[in-house]
Amino acid sequence: MRHAWQRRPQWRVLDAGFGAGLNFLSTWQAWRGDPLRPGLLHVAAIVERPPSVDELLRAANADSLLAPLAQAMASQWHGLLPGFHRLSFEEGRVLLTLCVGERAAMLREQAFRADAVFLDAAAPLAWTMEAVKAVTRLCVRGAVLTSMAMTESLAHVLRTCGWQVEDRTGRYDPAWPMKALDHDHVTVAGEAVVVGAGLAGAAAAASLARRGWQVRVLDAAAAPARGASSLPAGLLAPHQSPDDNLLSRLSRAGVRLTLEQARQGLARGLEWGDTGVLEWRGNDHRGLPALGEDLAAWSREASDAQKLSAGIPVTDAAWWHETAAWIEPAALVRLWLREPGVRFFGGRTVTSIARDSARWRIAGDRGQLLDEADVVVVAAALGSQALLGERLALHAVGGQVTWAPREEGTRAMPPFPVNGNGHFIPHVPLVDRGAWITGSSYRRGDQDPAVRDEDTVANVERVRQVLPRAASAMEAARDRGEVRSWTGVRCASADRRPLVGELEPGLWVSTAMGSRGLTFAALCGELLAARLHAEPLPLPARLAQALDAGR
Repeated sequence: MRHAWQRRPQWRVLDAGFGAGLNFLSTWQAWRGDPLRPGLLHVAAIVERPPSVDELLRAANADSLLAPLAQAMASQWHGLLPGFHRLSFEEGRVLLTLCVGERAAMLREQAFRADAVFLDAAAPLAWTMEAVKAVTRLCVRGAVLTSMAMTESLAHVLRTCGWQVEDRTGRYDPAWPMKALDHDHVTVAGEAVVVGAGLAGAAAAASLARRGWQVRVLDAAAAPARGASSLPAGLLAPHQSPDDNLLSRLSRAGVRLTLEQARQGLARGLEWGDTGVLEWRGNDHRGLPALGEDLAAWSREASDAQKLSAGIPVTDAAWWHETAAWIEPAALVRLWLREPGVRFFGGRTVTSIARDSARWRIAGDRGQLLDEADVVVVAAALGSQALLGERLALHAVGGQVTWAPREEGTRAMPPFPVNGNGHFIPHVPLVDRGAWITGSSYRRGDQDPAVRDEDTVANVERVRQVLPRAASAMEAARDRGEVRSWTGVRCASADRRPLVGELEPGLWVSTAMGSRGLTFAALCGELLAARLHAEPLPLPARLAQALDAGR
């Protein structure tokens, strides 16, 4: 495999028998040790039941090179519910998309082209003609295959499907023409322009740059994160529902991606804090979905002690979201724009995007040429609508948050963020002694950035319904004249899910994050890059379709 991948921009692997992860760890170690390695290694691994952390570490413990890699993998090995989970290593250059579920179902949810395949050595008899066809449909011509339990029966099935088999290896090279296979287009990284320097645009730029693109980010403002992404601090938490609906599954995928990037690149306590979040549910005593013990790493019933600590009655329903945090959105934007290969250009008002032969031309408000590129990503929030010829239905959502310095020694505030009736974060470093922040109001169709006293009152009142002690402290800050406000206009779609996808060859969009930019920006950036490069998607194909701009 190493000779096949050398000098390649990326190498995509389907590991159809993950086991205890040794195939992945060995491939990762080989990538590390090869000076001619591909720029990006991406493994999609299928496992019906993820091994435990102990099983991972025990399997790799005998190999001094693999053991530290297993430790790094174990640090992200939590909350592995059925579905897809994106794990990131080596500053995003090694990706593992763990697909948890029955093998045939997980293969149906794949939408990428594999350069290499590992077959499960533990169950060679499971590789029927139907199963091998399901793997083969994902492979490029020339893909290489390895199975440590190659039987004559399996070799016969592989040959029938177009594989050239020798010993324990194979190469996909069918003797017959296959239109879809022979016309596969390989995307080569070139120059890209991203219009918009908020969360969506910066995340897309970073995802492209990690794949070798030279990315220029253009924004009308002089500095990045000047729109809705300038929110002082936001709450990142899974949206869990009793029936584990579509938004619940999408939000877990987004939260995992964003939190891992925060851990790797942001300053804990200054730009983010992994505090967990208590969700107040009032009289809604419906339970969490029956997803097994792995759900506890995401969400569980709040304890009486947590409720009392927050200042809510123990008789109220509440959930505790363990994998949740507050984040400064602008810090994430800055992190993503620091990715090697990304450059920011402020003061560039884009008014038109047009195709000129094989390139896209980006023009300014006086018709002047601002830039040209092979690929353009429009991530300009509400401005995306005009740039894309009204092909998207976007809606404005105005909002206002309220904050003030914390009173010294106060015990009125909960020790962790609380949501469920708006968001309340008790301690963020906005001033020397810290501040509380709450909101946001939600004004559909409103683009007026003016601060409104009635929104401040409404924000405090929402907190009062859940946390009366905290609301009293907030009112005291208002009486002292310390309360401050931030307003912004968010961009949403009709169904309140993001819009990401290719509108025509080379023209992409990633927008409509609404009030969940922290949750969805990184996920949409990775989904866009995966589509562009025929990589494993960060979501099952059916969930990815729920975010597609053409849905």
